[in-house]
Amino acid sequence: MFPNTAEDRRVWLVIVVIVLLGTLFIPFSQTILGVNYTYTVRVVAIGGAILGVVSGVLGSFAVLRRESLMGDALSHAALPGVGVAFLLAGRDLGVLLIGAGIASWIGVQFIRSVLHTTRIKQDTAMGIVLAAWFAAGIALLAYIQARPDASQAGLDSFIFGQAAAMVESDVRLIAVVGLVAFGVLVLFWKEFKLITFDSEFAGANGFRVNFLNSLLSTLIVVAIVLGLQLAGVILMVGMLIAPSIAARQWTHKLDQIVILSAVFGAFAGGLGAVLSAVDADVPTGPMIIVVAFIVVLVSIALAPGRGLVWSLLEQRRNRRRFAAQITLRDLYRYATTHGDVTHPVPASWIIGVGGASAEIGLKQLLRHGHVARAGDAWVLTPEGAQVAMQDAHNQQLWDVYRAFSDELHLPLISEDRLKDIHEMLPPPDVEKLERKLKGMVA
Repeated sequence: MFPNTAEDRRVWLVIVVIVLLGTLFIPFSQTILGVNYTYTVRVVAIGGAILGVVSGVLGSFAVLRRESLMGDALSHAALPGVGVAFLLAGRDLGVLLIGAGIASWIGVQFIRSVLHTTRIKQDTAMGIVLAAWFAAGIALLAYIQARPDASQAGLDSFIFGQAAAMVESDVRLIAVVGLVAFGVLVLFWKEFKLITFDSEFAGANGFRVNFLNSLLSTLIVVAIVLGLQLAGVILMVGMLIAPSIAARQWTHKLDQIVILSAVFGAFAGGLGAVLSAVDADVPTGPMIIVVAFIVVLVSIALAPGRGLVWSLLEQRRNRRRFAAQITLRDLYRYATTHGDVTHPVPASWIIGVGGASAEIGLKQLLRHGHVARAGDAWVLTPEGAQVAMQDAHNQQLWDVYRAFSDELHLPLISEDRLKDIHEMLPPPDVEKLERKLKGMVA
């Protein structure tokens, strides 16, 4: 991914900014927030950052496939697997995670089978798994807690996560399993990309869509299972989808979305873990999700092209441009009906016709040198008169297009009189309109 376009440069700029913020936050947290980077804080921060990368990358496909609820359903579906694994093998973390993975994978297969054998929609099938599996897990945990032995204490930490219990071996496990998942992702990159955006086309071209869907869902299950200890079954869906939602605001290219999701996930995981160390009563999992949500809010607000601030600025520019164009037409119409384009237009008339919009339009025209003040009147400058005449001719061509497009065999386009018709039609078609207009004038 080389910065050849404005979007590429924007993505790289965001990555650089995030890396700088993460780097500068370390001395800031030590001097201002008083964070002591103990063994536990370092392990949890590194584990959170690695988990953020894994969940961000794999969650990108869930978001782009409009299966965000799938992550929620599968994270909740992991809970009964934890309970069954505990009953069979005790408190060994590896066994508990395997049990969670098996339960989530069974949930995936149940959703797929329901979709293929019934008329139930996907969101309904996911809701069934979310509610049924989670209810079964709660019931199973209640049964375990009622047993006379005390070795089950703390098992319900899988619901909300227990980051403080992480050790170096857990971080290594997340890293190794994450690398394996990335290896599978790279190996099937082309296939995953195809089924993400056009599953029907992939099936028509001989790709094993069912197998690929199951494989991709399995990778998402892996990400969920890895994050259970840190974020828990309830909040894990936030780790899965938040980085991808934020990344989607900045670009529409899959490779860039995946890279940005990894960066945002690492930032939220590491920063959230460190912020939770400021106060011992602040849980790590929820703090990570809060940071991830803040990243989403900032992206939704500021991302060029899609962000709310950008949209508001664009709407403001469009309103000014529209006001200037309408005011210019009013000035030109008045001037030409009272002599020529240099005839002064009374300010009271133009304000009376256009109101507040005319005031905005006059400011824009004055800024661009298209009008000049002449006492209590406005006069079109030579440049303004030229632009007004071109606009008037453009409106005449739009009139001809509306009346004779079928006769002239012109393509069907959306009529937008604020745009130059030369930008909407190829030159040969515009020539047809010009000849028709000349014939009508003659």
